[in-house]
Amino acid sequence: MDFSLFYFDGDGSTAQANQYQLLIESAKFADRNNLVAIWTPERHFHAFGGLYPNPSITAAALAMVTEKIQLRAGSVVVPLHHPVRIAEEWAVVDNLSNGRVEIAFASGWTIDEFILSSEPHANRRATMWRGIKAVQRLWRGEAYDFQDAIGRTVSAKTLPKPIQPHLPTWIACQSSETFMEAGKMGANVLTSLLGGTIEEVAPKISLYRKSLAKHGHQNGKVALMLHTFLGEEIDEVKAKVKEPFCQYLKTHYDLLGNLAKGMGLDVNLKNFSEDDLESLLLFGVESFMKGRSLIGTPRSCLPFVEKIRQIGVDEIACLIDFVPDFDSVMDSLPYLKQLRDSCQAVGVTG
Repeated sequence: MDFSLFYFDGDGSTAQANQYQLLIESAKFADRNNLVAIWTPERHFHAFGGLYPNPSITAAALAMVTEKIQLRAGSVVVPLHHPVRIAEEWAVVDNLSNGRVEIAFASGWTIDEFILSSEPHANRRATMWRGIKAVQRLWRGEAYDFQDAIGRTVSAKTLPKPIQPHLPTWIACQSSETFMEAGKMGANVLTSLLGGTIEEVAPKISLYRKSLAKHGHQNGKVALMLHTFLGEEIDEVKAKVKEPFCQYLKTHYDLLGNLAKGMGLDVNLKNFSEDDLESLLLFGVESFMKGRSLIGTPRSCLPFVEKIRQIGVDEIACLIDFVPDFDSVMDSLPYLKQLRDSCQAVGVTG
């Protein structure tokens, strides 16, 4: 079990100074205090995560202000990019960081993003697996055949040569099938509790471990993204988190509506009354605080970390930017370090 920082909510819909202050300063904190990684996402066309359209750019910036922490994409949406561009951009970051790059790959989220893709939304998973293999081969310095617009085959090798000879690979997983495929290829797993509970994720992790062993792989890692905000007193933490988390969930439910549209489902949360929506949001906040987040104090969260360890999670990716107050989030980070130190003291983490 390790601890890392994860970013997913930064609102890019308004122009203002110091938009990336939290990302930069919290990354410096994580680097100084021996957290294992920084994850930055790829988001398009929505205030939810609007600060993060390209994780290679944010990782390049972080390479300049950190020294030892791993710089991870969480995630690269493979169908939206040519494999050559993925390999080239991240090789640059690997050089800038002296070999600290790791990439989680994803198949895509909302259907609107696929205006950036030459492949249809329905084919996104097959496109992802094919693209990952191409990126891995290019990373190793091998040639890979692509076709241009007129059907001509071009054998391509990418530059610059990365520092790491092999690309540390993660797969963003939600379905049991994706967990098993990640195990088959020997990749690490990035998952979350956005759409489920610990009890629902546990059997998927078990399937992943079995798939790893079946296909001769060892030491696969599972990182679990959790909303994280820690403090001295539980009531004070809840007071700080409640309103921003309600606003966060309002945005998140809108994204879920877009996802449903891409699946051909007719879901319109706008038909909810204000009272119904408020009740739904409050229920969501309480649900996340009780068994789906690290929201509380180091002491109150310690048993939950042990529960997560028992189902086979190796790392908690702490999503911290859902609270839009720089000082509050930075003030909470020493409590996260305290939780990590307490886990090490009692043997929850290694």
